[in-house]
Amino acid sequence: MIRALDDRVVAITGAGSGIGRALAIECARRGAHVALSDVDADGLDVTAATAREHSIVRVTTTIVDVTDSDAVAAWAQQTNSGFGRVNAIINNAGIALGADVVEMKLTDFRQVMDINFWGVVNGTTSFLPLLEASGEGHVVNISSVFGLLGIPSQAAYNSSKFAVRGYTEALRTELDIADSCVSATTIHPGGIRTDIARNAISFPDEIDPEEAATQFEQLARTTPDQAARWILGAMLKNKRRALIGPDAHVFDVAARVSPRGAQWLIGRLAGRARENNVAIV
Repeated sequence: MIRALDDRVVAITGAGSGIGRALAIECARRGAHVALSDVDADGLDVTAATAREHSIVRVTTTIVDVTDSDAVAAWAQQTNSGFGRVNAIINNAGIALGADVVEMKLTDFRQVMDINFWGVVNGTTSFLPLLEASGEGHVVNISSVFGLLGIPSQAAYNSSKFAVRGYTEALRTELDIADSCVSATTIHPGGIRTDIARNAISFPDEIDPEEAATQFEQLARTTPDQAARWILGAMLKNKRRALIGPDAHVFDVAARVSPRGAQWLIGRLAGRARENNVAIV
């Protein structure tokens, strides 16, 4: 498996901001060439410019909608041709949605699944043969602490992140059985100080989106830079999964020790939050 990043080629989706940007910069700082994609051209340009400041590595940017399987496949082939190989794909692109099941628009639900889950599938299946051909490769798929426990108003996001978890865990086992030169890691970030809440599709009617985003940013304890270092460390150590941030460890313990108790407590806390018009993000 990949044991170092120096002179490796890493492809990253959702690289225009947040964790994706931090991953790109940290990879470049460690000597890796990076192929970056996002739907945000301006954000990609900022990320690329910053990554180039850290090392004399090659950096490419491509506008890619991860829900478009053909576009992702074309980007994978373009990356492989341009760099001569690809050693890792980090499927990071994602979007949030705050809505109760009874109020949720199915179009919004499908959009969350298309980006958060099918984007991961498209990235994995497009890059996997290329990683195999490189002789050493890794698939890193970003789930969430919301892939460990179900949270009120987060049914769509929960569904996508639980799906990423199951998909990646199955993939990892298949690669182990095949004694492949490629491995896979599931990442479960807790609250990371990014714009994911600010860019959410919607919130329940009683929640002010700007206030919800501000609350999330105040509560998030982990910076994108910290998250990037932990994620890359997990990949280089070939971990099956990694919990990012102290709150992620709390979620994990609750889910394993007392799932019923955790669900009851979350329900109580969510009810109180609703009474005070506080969003759960």
